[in-house]
Amino acid sequence: MTPNINFPATSSMSGNLTLLPTLVDIFNAHSRIKPFIHRTPVFTSSSINQILGAEFYFKCENFQKVGAFKFRGATNAVLSLSPQELACGVGTHSSGNHAAALALAARNAGVPAYIVMPGTAPEIKKIAVAGYGGIISYCEPTLEARESMMAKVQMETGCTFIHPFNRFEIIAGQGTAAVELLEDYPDLDIIMAPVGGGGLLSGTAIAAKSMNPDITVWAGEPENADDAFRSLSAGSIQEAVPPNTIADGLLTSLGSLTFKAINNHVNSILLCPEVIITQAMRLVWERMKIIIEPSSAVPLGSLMSNPDKGWKNKKIGIILSGGNCHIALT
Repeated sequence: MTPNINFPATSSMSGNLTLLPTLVDIFNAHSRIKPFIHRTPVFTSSSINQILGAEFYFKCENFQKVGAFKFRGATNAVLSLSPQELACGVGTHSSGNHAAALALAARNAGVPAYIVMPGTAPEIKKIAVAGYGGIISYCEPTLEARESMMAKVQMETGCTFIHPFNRFEIIAGQGTAAVELLEDYPDLDIIMAPVGGGGLLSGTAIAAKSMNPDITVWAGEPENADDAFRSLSAGSIQEAVPPNTIADGLLTSLGSLTFKAINNHVNSILLCPEVIITQAMRLVWERMKIIIEPSSAVPLGSLMSNPDKGWKNKKIGIILSGGNCHIALT
């Protein structure tokens, strides 16, 4: 049964592109979304621990509703809007997981979700968005095409745009996964998330550093889509060159909010080549018997690619960001 939804009279942070959420905001987001989300389990694997020489704790957001952490942020964003903001529905551009998450969050709220997706998005993610009731418009696989199509849809429908990552409420919602992980395992030495647009990493870093100032926050990023690594090194947002990675959820560049959070709170970004992404994904599939998508495998793969970074024999929490991948059976 769907819980009753009480919308706020105002949404003071909607669209704010300068203010980052605090731990209090993340706690408030957690209270707001609890009736709707799964509190996902944390799995361990003695085999992976032995193979890699560290103690791993995997926060399984692949078991979250819509199969990804994105449902946390999307639900928090929708529940933070006023009735007036929701009157014409919500909209976004996304290659898949955020689109599905927003479609379900909107359906729970009883409003339409207008989704702009690149035609190249994985078929499984197109099917999921449509299955949750999203009204899809397809575009070319460029940021310019996404934004242009989204502007057209907004003009036609009047919907409220929910950015996939560069939004206060989205970052606060994504940070709730790290809160749960650290509530369960407060003595982690390192916490990791993958980075694409940076919403999950931003929320993770803010929550983790606030709950334990001594924790190390690392991100994993594909070597073939390394704009966050370059941005952190340069001290300013670096545009992504055309990325070519199996980790289709990590193709976007950072936004103003996510760059600020990452620059302030993330210790390092580790890069992972394509061959190691697939090896890490296969390791989780085979040793843990759970399905994760390539983006989820990037943090573990980035450790495998950087054995000299001092993580051996440490307690490491990794947020497995999602499990939406197409498996062809022949």
